[in-house]
Amino acid sequence: MRTMSNQDEKPENGRSADIRDERPERQPLRRELPEEVPPPAAAGADAASGAEDTAADGRSAEEGSEAALTGRQRLMKGLWPPRFTRAQLVVALLLFGLGFGLAVQVASNSDNDSALRGARQEDLVRILDELDDRTQRLEDEKQGLEKQRQELENSSDQAEEARRQTAEKEKQLGILAGTVGAQGPGITMTIEDTKGTVQADMLLDAIQELRAAGAEAIQINGVRVVASTYLTDAGKSVAVDGNKIEAPYRFQVIGKPQDLEPALNIPGGVVQTLEKEQATVTVERSDKIVVDALRAAKRPDYARSSSQ
Repeated sequence: MRTMSNQDEKPENGRSADIRDERPERQPLRRELPEEVPPPAAAGADAASGAEDTAADGRSAEEGSEAALTGRQRLMKGLWPPRFTRAQLVVALLLFGLGFGLAVQVASNSDNDSALRGARQEDLVRILDELDDRTQRLEDEKQGLEKQRQELENSSDQAEEARRQTAEKEKQLGILAGTVGAQGPGITMTIEDTKGTVQADMLLDAIQELRAAGAEAIQINGVRVVASTYLTDAGKSVAVDGNKIEAPYRFQVIGKPQDLEPALNIPGGVVQTLEKEQATVTVERSDKIVVDALRAAKRPDYARSSSQ
């Protein structure tokens, strides 16, 4: 029953042979498939782990190099190269300006100190005498005011006494304001300026020095000097309150001569400053100086007396 003819077996052998022939053709197809590619996350993790390893190696190398540096080398490495912010630059500029101003102030003070340090003994004595005279003058003024107050308090006719003192005060204020003439002891200062080097600020310094020494009335070349007087340069000459005056400049000053003359001759003062500009200065004392140049009384536009 199971026996078959050779013809019957051939188809089976033929099919099996065909099957065996077909198998080798499938194997190359499997080899041509692409290899598996790792997912992106896994690749990124590998890269990140590699970067971390590299950074860790770098940090360890830096720590090792820093550990090998000395304290001074670490300090220099932290300070250089410098790193500045805008705020730090602004603060640095402000500190530089402040330091420069302090340096200039100290230099000017040292110049004044050096001028006094190099002065002669008689000049120092003269300066001290001048300061004593100023102190005494202020003390005398204080005593005079106290005397006026006592007279007002003790006078039987206080109204009449007040009028008398008011009239006297008006004369004094008129002298200071330049509305009335004045005469008294003082000095005459003459400035010869042949080179035309004397400027308005130099004459203004002379006026300020005379006022500080107790000058009560000043006149320059026929122009009365008052509290509102101003000086300007006018070519090679000077203008006082808009009135042009020419050299020689002649100052007529009423005050205590013993105070006025030393104030002009102190070391580094008015006379020395003018002589440095090749000007010639002469100062003469006198028992009677006449200041007759007047200024018109000007009514103030806004100020009014507070006493009614």
